[in-house]
Amino acid sequence: MKHTNKIHEIFISLQGEGFHTGTAAVFVRFSGCNLTCDFCDTLHQTFTLMSDEEIAETVSKYAVDWVILTGGEPSLQASDQLIDLLHRQGKKIAIETNGTHSLPRNLDWITVSPKIWDKTIVNQADELKIVFTGEDVEAWREKIKTNHWFLQPCSCKNTTETIQYILNHPHWRLSIQTHKYIGIE
Repeated sequence: MKHTNKIHEIFISLQGEGFHTGTAAVFVRFSGCNLTCDFCDTLHQTFTLMSDEEIAETVSKYAVDWVILTGGEPSLQASDQLIDLLHRQGKKIAIETNGTHSLPRNLDWITVSPKIWDKTIVNQADELKIVFTGEDVEAWREKIKTNHWFLQPCSCKNTTETIQYILNHPHWRLSIQTHKYIGIE
């Protein structure tokens, strides 16, 4: 029996957040999550069941280097086999995760965007991206080891407050949702 995934959508766009902002990528948006964040932009009840092979076939139609597994929470469904299939196409694979579930092996870039302290198990990543809602976030820097720390205003609503926090804690960098400002997906 083939492994199936609940896929909300697969599309090409520019990465709008974090370290790779402005980079062309194919986004594989999984439906389903183990958290219920009020600012989530995925409609989890809308999905198509797709095998790893069907996802890889769809991704192969796009001439870009990066594939970003996002969601929902992609680590609940993404398999080592899917990563291997995409690597065979010469793709680099990034995942955007809340860090509450183990990750597939052989990922090329890991972005952890944690939400709940005591449920976060991923403690090392390429970048840490906090959706900033006004709280002190310094403890996350100790919990998740990385070289890149980003604060992102929550739904583009508290940018001034986020900037002020960064000015007071300059090891953080601003990540705005560029795609929302320029009107792309």
